[in-house]
Amino acid sequence: MKIDSIRLLLADDDNDDCLFFEEALEELPISVQLTTVNDGEQLMQHLEEEADTLPSVLFLDLNMPRKNGFECLVQIKSDERLKALPVIIYSTSFDPETIDLLYDHGAQHFIRKPSEFKQLKQVIHNALILIAKSITKQPDKEKFVLQP
Repeated sequence: MKIDSIRLLLADDDNDDCLFFEEALEELPISVQLTTVNDGEQLMQHLEEEADTLPSVLFLDLNMPRKNGFECLVQIKSDERLKALPVIIYSTSFDPETIDLLYDHGAQHFIRKPSEFKQLKQVIHNALILIAKSITKQPDKEKFVLQP
């Protein structure tokens, strides 16, 4: 399956996780233009400046300084210019109550950061295929958490 280039925005304050994510993207058979921001305030500033050319998808870490991922999600989904942006929560946290809240506030999917590189590649690949197929409507709750 040939997929046109996907413009991906990654918001994560952990440099190692960002490198791990970028290395996984490089090994996928999908053309991706990656932009990275390192905290929630930087993310929101970037989205405000680029509101006319939003990325195809945002991978959003929950635990970031200055403004956490949940606060960013709420702000994105309440902004008419940004609310159509597919947001995939990408976090080490795996609290069912938090996952329910993220779903209720409009996140597209939830991915628990895998510790193994092979699993990371697979789950990112699965998410990008959904985005490339323009499957950007929020799924039923039982399909919200993406697994490798």
